[in-house]
Amino acid sequence: MEPPAAEDGPSVADAIGGATVFPARIAARVLRGPLETAVEDLLSAPEVGRILDRALSGPLPEELARSMARHQVLDRVVRKLAVDGELERLLDAALASPRTRTLLDQALASDQMRHVVERVAGGPEIRAALAVQSAGFADEVAGGLRETAADLDGRVTLRPSSAPAYAGVVSRGAALVVDALAIVTATVALGAGAALVGALVGGVHPQWLAQLLLSLAAVAVAMGYFSLFWSTAGQTPGMRLLNVRVVMQSDGVRLGPGRALARTVGLALAIIPCFLGFVPALFDSRRRALPDYLAGTVVVYDEGRVR
Repeated sequence: MEPPAAEDGPSVADAIGGATVFPARIAARVLRGPLETAVEDLLSAPEVGRILDRALSGPLPEELARSMARHQVLDRVVRKLAVDGELERLLDAALASPRTRTLLDQALASDQMRHVVERVAGGPEIRAALAVQSAGFADEVAGGLRETAADLDGRVTLRPSSAPAYAGVVSRGAALVVDALAIVTATVALGAGAALVGALVGGVHPQWLAQLLLSLAAVAVAMGYFSLFWSTAGQTPGMRLLNVRVVMQSDGVRLGPGRALARTVGLALAIIPCFLGFVPALFDSRRRALPDYLAGTVVVYDEGRVR
């Protein structure tokens, strides 16, 4: 008869334990609301607020922070959360929260964020980095253009040059295109200024006179552009970009004002008949065109560059 008694033992114990815990559960459920209210009242009491203020203003927060840093509490918590996957879940939940997006939008639209962005974008470090990057990119583009033009100079010819230092029609043509764009820009700016002045004084009449004056101004700009650069720097901005220079064929020195003007006139004569004035450069051993024959000049690669 002992085995049945052994089987009844746990059931009786469970019944006694349940009967003991049941009143505690009922009491917890009944007192849950009042307890929460009492805790809230206690925390909102002025005396408790003063106690917390004194505690936070004392050495307790610093000591607590030092203790947490000394025992690496935060590091252990973060590592534990990362190992358990809770950290990723918390981050995903925080990023997906509408409240987070709202706070982010408010932060981006705030005056403080705009001020920070302006300070960072306008800082000397950013400007220096952009300047270096832009200069490097421009040098690469210009270098590639020079190499390509110089290579084509040796291909687009009907007679090999006696010296590879002379620039061919491709480099000279590309430089002329760049210079033409600069002249057109200057002419447009001059025309806009003249139109503004004419509007203030009532305009220039008759209409053909205004067009004639504008044409003469364009011719003067072009003549002055080439003459000035050839007589002072020995190369126009377009020629500098293509790394070529015009010099006297006799001694290799820079042109004087008279020679520069004569070469400018020769350039105009070479362009007027559909650029036929540049055809001699395909046959000449020094790649000279009509402007070079008139002024006694040659066009060479700058700084002794050999092709």
